[in-house]
Amino acid sequence: MQRRTTAAAVALLAPLALVACGGGDDTAADATGEVTSLTVQDYYNNEPDNTVYQEALEACGQQVGVSIERTSVPGDSLIAKVLQQSSSRTLPDILMLDNPDLQQIAASGALAPLGDFGLSAEGYAEGVVDASTYDGELYGLQPVTNTIALYYNEDVLAQAGVRPPTTWEELKTAAAALTQGDRYGIAFSGINTYEGTWQFLPFMWSNGGSETEIASPENAEALQLWVDLVRSGSASEAVVGWAQADVNDQFKAGNAAMMINGPWQNPTLNETAGLNYGIAPIPVPQAGDEAVAPLGGETWTIPQTGDEARQAAAAEVVECLTSDENQLALAEKRFTVPTKTAVAERYGQQVPEMQAFVDMVPTLRARTGELGEEWPEAATKIYTGVQTALTGGAEPLAALQQAENG
Repeated sequence: MQRRTTAAAVALLAPLALVACGGGDDTAADATGEVTSLTVQDYYNNEPDNTVYQEALEACGQQVGVSIERTSVPGDSLIAKVLQQSSSRTLPDILMLDNPDLQQIAASGALAPLGDFGLSAEGYAEGVVDASTYDGELYGLQPVTNTIALYYNEDVLAQAGVRPPTTWEELKTAAAALTQGDRYGIAFSGINTYEGTWQFLPFMWSNGGSETEIASPENAEALQLWVDLVRSGSASEAVVGWAQADVNDQFKAGNAAMMINGPWQNPTLNETAGLNYGIAPIPVPQAGDEAVAPLGGETWTIPQTGDEARQAAAAEVVECLTSDENQLALAEKRFTVPTKTAVAERYGQQVPEMQAFVDMVPTLRARTGELGEEWPEAATKIYTGVQTALTGGAEPLAALQQAENG
């Protein structure tokens, strides 16, 4: 989700470790034939992602023996462009997709199964594999992931004698105690876009809710929590218009003692003078419940271009980009988490501030896990229901019923 919500510059922590990681067999080498260049399409318009991935792709291309011709398009127009390219047979050789969009594009027949090129998702977290699999076939590999957690101002909580909340009841109590003057206890994004759904999912899923039945008692209970936080004054009524970047701005400015957000905000938080923050899992309904958070990040695919030699070369680049070494390097540069569980563990040891996110990787849930290509429609209904309830248009269950039937 961070690619649509931040233009923050991430400090480059280490040189990108790019290694020889092509297929390594004679068949793959012969298949490239006279291929000298590959086209790549992504939505990394903002820095540092633009530069980070340009360098990574060029280095992998050099290892494979091809030059990279890369195009970046706005995230909100990528899918429409891909569908148009598919119909006009002008798809790139390598295509990056936001992981919940893979199902829709794979269902259209525009992507080639990665197993055809000897690629597999062995060692990857289960949610990552689910997100990149359609109809039993693996169509993408994702080098890094992200999700959301509870950020808190350590100094403010210490002064108030409040510990980071772990349950919903503790969250309401802590948020109320931390609300003072112009400072709210908690900030989150309840905006009427996919960001609003993304932020609501941990509360919905951790309460046993599902996107297959939007107007369920479990989902309504989760939404009631958000409504209670706003009605009590512990959260601002403005959350209905805040994107995640806005939430981060409120937290940095001291206008919120806690917030729901992701690690792509860490660079700007680290640059904020006098701000000491901690990160904890999002509170769950009851003590002992499992926190379930959504899987973020992008997956790399090989479109059906009809050119077997170019596809084989593209597969080598994707393999290189998702190697252990490059997963680790990309994670360090972008404050994300490697998608291979063993590599993620190494990363947590090297970057302790990201350990909270590393701990969540094994249970991250793919947004398309239940509905596949039908997920976008459900996501729209969810944020619509959330908006209706937060603005007082209807009580939570009724708001979700309206959204589900609308």
